[in-house]
Amino acid sequence: MFDPATLRRDWLSNPRADILAGIVVALALIPEAIGFSIIAGVDPRVGLYASVAIAMVIALIGGRPGMISAATAAVSVVVVPLVRDHGVEYLFAATILMGIFQGIAAIMRLDLLMQFVSRSVITGFVNALAILIFMAQLPELTNVTWITYAMVAAGLAMIYLIPKVTTAIPSPLISIIVLSVVSIAMELPVNTVADMGELPEGLPYFHLPQIPLTWETLAIIAPYSLTMAAVGLLESMLTAQIVDDMTHTDSNKRRECAGQGGANIVAALLGGMGGCAMIGQSVINVTSGGRGRLSTFTAGFVLLILLAVLGPWVGQVPMPSLVAIMIMVSIGTFSWNSIPNLKRHPWQSSVVMLATVVVVVATHNLALGVLVGVVLSGIFFAQKVMGMFSVTRMRDGEVAKYTVTGQIFFASVDRFQAALGPESGQPDPADHVVIDVTSAHFWDISAVGALDKVVERMRRNGRSVQVVGLNRASADLVDKFALTDKTGVETGLAPHP
Repeated sequence: MFDPATLRRDWLSNPRADILAGIVVALALIPEAIGFSIIAGVDPRVGLYASVAIAMVIALIGGRPGMISAATAAVSVVVVPLVRDHGVEYLFAATILMGIFQGIAAIMRLDLLMQFVSRSVITGFVNALAILIFMAQLPELTNVTWITYAMVAAGLAMIYLIPKVTTAIPSPLISIIVLSVVSIAMELPVNTVADMGELPEGLPYFHLPQIPLTWETLAIIAPYSLTMAAVGLLESMLTAQIVDDMTHTDSNKRRECAGQGGANIVAALLGGMGGCAMIGQSVINVTSGGRGRLSTFTAGFVLLILLAVLGPWVGQVPMPSLVAIMIMVSIGTFSWNSIPNLKRHPWQSSVVMLATVVVVVATHNLALGVLVGVVLSGIFFAQKVMGMFSVTRMRDGEVAKYTVTGQIFFASVDRFQAALGPESGQPDPADHVVIDVTSAHFWDISAVGALDKVVERMRRNGRSVQVVGLNRASADLVDKFALTDKTGVETGLAPHP
């Protein structure tokens, strides 16, 4: 894990760009963490210390270099009732249990469930997050003076135009510095970071949750911990996939699951809330040149220094400079190709993408939106496979031969049974029936049950029935689960030696 080659690749291959990108991310994390703390109903330092701890720890043990993890809205909204009803100490305990659940998920290889998330769902997830990121900036753009709009416009201009001149320093960092100097020097009437909430003083310290260690406590925190773990892993796995695509590299999703768990445990022991990967900050990091673990570690370390040493100065950073960065992130995150693709792609894919966007934006629940998208993808896939099925009948003397082609599973069993109706109902009924399934596959016990019913019905009507051509997997299912007499059932394979 820490051999010299890995160390050079993940930590030292891009040091200058990683450090500068990490500084930009650290500044962008501050208002986000404060805002998420307010959502959860806790002191701002709970979110800020969590962001410090999670970013630094995940840089060491995570599976996706260059991805930013910190306190997030997806997790903070889950714990609102817990904090309200039981207090912040129960939040710390729930976060520790959240980390344990995520470690168990890594052991159980639940990261492999990402294989069932279609590209349409991921596109919908990305577009929904881009919309939510933009919507989150609207409070900073309403009931404000023209100066705020001018600063946001100036920030966007610098972000997009400076790279045309030089890329030596990330343009978002230049934008923050220039706008901060102008705002402080001219004492402009704009919102600042300090207006979001009081910044903590000093360093985080080790803290064990002050709660009774009883089964009652476990019953209180376990449901919240399980939900936090699931939401956190879902957002982290999807964000990891997005960063994979942006950087054209692969990541270790199983290690990322375990890393998220370890980072959340450390965060809770330092007085922080739970968190996960952040697509907005990850996009900032990547677009600013961050690629390695050093960028993520720098974001956490610089955030710590900013809070502990430079708090009064950080508090004077104008919010319009950070709003400009988040608008850039929103624009860069949205998959603009998905709009013309609505006509070019199959309508099922477009429905899945749009449904994911609508549900996420309407509910602000990422997990629910992805779940809806996955379920719709499964339904459309089942319908497609169900249509890849046919039965033809041919009369040859005293034998009627039914040739079955396609996939037989729970969604196609009704059509299978209807297509092989009672032989007596045919205009030229035969006494002997052969069901040839050489070109078919039986996937589940529903399919075996349907074959049972077809064979039993024909025999009950006085026909002799022979099933031929079962492949080995289908034959194994029939041998284990069929209820009718196996006489006359043959495989299309040579017998075992």
